[in-house]
Amino acid sequence: MHELSITESILNTAIKYAQKEKAQKVTDINLVIGDLSSIVDDSVQFYWELISKGTICENSCLHFQRIPAIVLCQDCGNRYALEHDLIPCPQCSGMNIKILSGDDFKMDSIEIQ
Repeated sequence: MHELSITESILNTAIKYAQKEKAQKVTDINLVIGDLSSIVDDSVQFYWELISKGTICENSCLHFQRIPAIVLCQDCGNRYALEHDLIPCPQCSGMNIKILSGDDFKMDSIEIQ
């Protein structure tokens, strides 16, 4: 359900930007979402279609770019990708890890007319 509040935030940001730039319409919004974030693309899309109706963002297209989860083992220096859950380092079995990417969520760009 947190996707609704996230989608509302995207909409508010896009509207503010479009108004600032005196745009007629928002056509595209590019989002970057890390695989470790709990954000579900389909849910964001569903809410977007509902809450953008009647706004300058109606009928705009959301584009989702997924960023893989990359972690660093702080015991041996190995970098590796996570497929699903946190796993021990495949090189040394250590769990002293640092997330380098994959917990991202940002609006990368907005296209307006």
